[in-house]
Amino acid sequence: MPLAVLIAPDKFKGTLTAIQAAKAITRGWKAERPEDRITQLAISDGGDGFGLLLGKLLDAQTRQATTVDAARRPVRSHWWFEPKSHTAVIESANVIGLAMLPHGKFHPFDLDTFGLGKTLQRAATAGATRCIVGIGGSATNDGGFGVARALGWRFLKHDGNEIEQWPELISLHLIKPPKLKRLFDKLTVAVDVQNHLLGRSGASHVYGPQKGLGAKDIPLAEAALRRLAMVWSKQNSSASKLPGSGAAGGLGFGMHCFAGAKIESGFELFSGMAKLPQLIRRHDLVITGEGTLDRQTVMGKGVGELAKMAKNCDCDCYALAGKIENEKMLSPYFNECAALVDLTPSRKAEANAAIWLERSAGNLAKQCAI
Repeated sequence: MPLAVLIAPDKFKGTLTAIQAAKAITRGWKAERPEDRITQLAISDGGDGFGLLLGKLLDAQTRQATTVDAARRPVRSHWWFEPKSHTAVIESANVIGLAMLPHGKFHPFDLDTFGLGKTLQRAATAGATRCIVGIGGSATNDGGFGVARALGWRFLKHDGNEIEQWPELISLHLIKPPKLKRLFDKLTVAVDVQNHLLGRSGASHVYGPQKGLGAKDIPLAEAALRRLAMVWSKQNSSASKLPGSGAAGGLGFGMHCFAGAKIESGFELFSGMAKLPQLIRRHDLVITGEGTLDRQTVMGKGVGELAKMAKNCDCDCYALAGKIENEKMLSPYFNECAALVDLTPSRKAEANAAIWLERSAGNLAKQCAI
């Protein structure tokens, strides 16, 4: 009996975009079950690829902005604009992304979010009154300090000298706002994690090492962001414990404080625009996936949230991944999980991810035919 199958993966980080993953899974599935009705929907929770996918949902135009990357090198980045609703979509990974930098060449203390601030200004100048920013995949840990400076905020020491690099925030005494505090009528930041800014579960401790912060660097990074949060709370109101404030090296905090952004779940934002619950109900099963399935998958990441949504819709959900960790924690959410490394060594799976993902999907389709 033919099935209605929704194929909705996220990216396989470093190997396949979400769109490429969806196509590979579809090829593998249709090779074994050509009679099934397939719907492809690449998903995102606010990380790499979020801008392109949300832009497609909005039928937005692709625009370019000349700005700088996290290391202040000139770069031309894509963003998206839907003129009827005056909505801009910006993906921080296209501007200050970790993947844009040579591995190990720059220390996080020398990187900031200034280029993202310039891109926000470009979108406002183009006529955007509403802006959605996906902030996953950044190379930075500056708490939004760079964005703020690009927008005209000034950070002063006791002697009145201006702070120019974010680690110097340990000496912060006063934050001076610009004349224009808001670029947009509505600014939304899409996050893929719910971490607070500070502490053992905060930006520096959890995500700093992924960006190049060593064990000896983390106390200074934490102290700089703690001072920033404290001075901000004295002059305004506390924001360091907002869910998602620690996302993207504290960029969630910075965008909220210095640009007036509302922090929202990237997946909830995406699923609402894609009308995902309604779409799921029109299918017999869902196939999703990402590079690594682990405990974080079911703690707010898009693939885990999709699985929970499918369960609420009484729809079976299967997941494919490059590798799987802590499968016991995943089992309540997925009917079955399969890893490419079960078929081939990790090195080969990464080198030819599309081929092995296609094969893994074919194996899953065979099981459904039984």
